[in-house]
Amino acid sequence: MKKILITGAGGGIGKAICERSIKEGFSVVAIDINSDSLEPLEQLPNIETKVLDISNYNEVKELFSYFKNDRSVYGLINNAGIYNALNLIEYNEEKINTILDINVKGPTICSKFFIENLKFNGKKGKIINISSVSGQEGSSDALYGLSKAAIIGLTKSLAMSFTSTVLVNTVAPTMVDTFMMEKIPKWRQTEYNSQNLIKTPVTAKDVADTVNFLLSDESNHYTGATFDLNNGGYLR
Repeated sequence: MKKILITGAGGGIGKAICERSIKEGFSVVAIDINSDSLEPLEQLPNIETKVLDISNYNEVKELFSYFKNDRSVYGLINNAGIYNALNLIEYNEEKINTILDINVKGPTICSKFFIENLKFNGKKGKIINISSVSGQEGSSDALYGLSKAAIIGLTKSLAMSFTSTVLVNTVAPTMVDTFMMEKIPKWRQTEYNSQNLIKTPVTAKDVADTVNFLLSDESNHYTGATFDLNNGGYLR
């Protein structure tokens, strides 16, 4: 049974990815900084939960050391992220550091140790990064837009360097109906909706379905790509 590590597993998108991955026959390691948010997932089969701050280098190193000899580890879903709904002037140094630590440093550290483990075991795997349409067209929260653009850059750079070991792709959703959407300013929500060519809202399940495709053998000729899950609201 192939094993998938999912960060931010306690959030709406993370839970949907966990549920879909288990349904498809994967075993799941659900990772989140909030132990309470992981409790509902513990009822699922073939899952183990880990409380972890992905921005803490030593904590992440310890986690991947635990899985170093586990040859079933196949996938990493870098899903954890925060959105503050602040403009640049409203940010102080602490908030700047926090969002960059979680949204950029965390996925970078997790990817580093995941790739090292694959190489150690002589295995091949997949990384799926969760970015955002904000990483492509910008965001009213400049630090969020910056961080999600960085994830797209990380995806391309890892694809260039490690294709023989890992395929790396990004999913860039538009607004998804989770608790995070409650923070998006109403004017921005209206703007997003007015741009959408498809009027049906994107759900956490839709993100999980796209992630499942990228984990499957059907996606074995994709790497370094960004999948625009945005209802046609951003065309390029």
